Amino acid sequence: MVKKRHTAQDAGESIPAVAFAAPAGRPAGVEVLTLAELRERADACALAVPHRPDFHHLLVVDEGRLRHTVDFRKYELSVNDWMWVRPGQVHHFGNLSGVEGRLVLFESGFLDPATAAAARLEDWFGPAVHHPEGEQARAVDCALRHLHQEFGALRGLPLEVHIEVLRHLLAVLVLRASRMSAPAGGSEARGGAGAVRGEGEGRAPDGDGVCEASETFLRFRDAVERGFTRSRRVEDYARQLGYSPRTLSRATAAATGVGAKEFIDRRVVLEAKRLLAHGDQTAARIAVRLGFADAANFAKFFQHRTGSTPISFRTEVRGPA
Repeated sequence: MVKKRHTAQDAGESIPAVAFAAPAGRPAGVEVLTLAELRERADACALAVPHRPDFHHLLVVDEGRLRHTVDFRKYELSVNDWMWVRPGQVHHFGNLSGVEGRLVLFESGFLDPATAAAARLEDWFGPAVHHPEGEQARAVDCALRHLHQEFGALRGLPLEVHIEVLRHLLAVLVLRASRMSAPAGGSEARGGAGAVRGEGEGRAPDGDGVCEASETFLRFRDAVERGFTRSRRVEDYARQLGYSPRTLSRATAAATGVGAKEFIDRRVVLEAKRLLAHGDQTAARIAVRLGFADAANFAKFFQHRTGSTPISFRTEVRGPA
């Protein structure tokens, strides 16, 4: 199903990076399985440890309640709730006993570029949990059932044709899933020890703003994802993309409800929180990794953005040593 990998960039970081690995005899790029199959294959302790996959998890609960944590937000999913965890997000499963559901794992590159763009596959700003109802719920469930059935049907078609069928069926599923509504009020667990709430990172405003995001914002978002460790200046991205800073801010505000500078800073804060919570690097090492001149500048930035020092945040998340 998956395999862990550690790169030079990950040296000294305690967040396991997980790469997609197709099961033997199965097409590369996508896998469909039940939570029961996941329990049989994967070590429960490994699933409970925060990890950073480089592929998508699209999951629906069929029975029971599932607790799941994605980038410091705790969720509790009930029957018919969907969760979409995107590449690069740090997440871990809760207790899977007594929970049944279906899970689709897939790499972004398995889908054609037009589908990837229409479904906003790399949109880490989007909501993780959805609760479709009525016709919307029936449509997305039907798409998943068809994909699941075809994934298990290895005979009857040449492998290359089978892969294309899976590609098209997955495209239908992700396009349906990308239009699902988030639950009113959210499904996040309330309170509890270690329930660290983000300051809006990873959240899109209510409504369909992200779905209608402009090409300008999408280019800016992708540039930030590639370059936030090197620059936090809107002017640098504007120059790189051929826009004015004002144009980037307007496009970002229209899509996300925050300006371009706020968008960049939230991405930096999110990565800092990930490294502080799940890694053992010093604040000085994290400062260098995120492009700060020194630990003092990083601490000042982090405290201004979160109200907490890096060390205090780490202690809050992990508890006293």
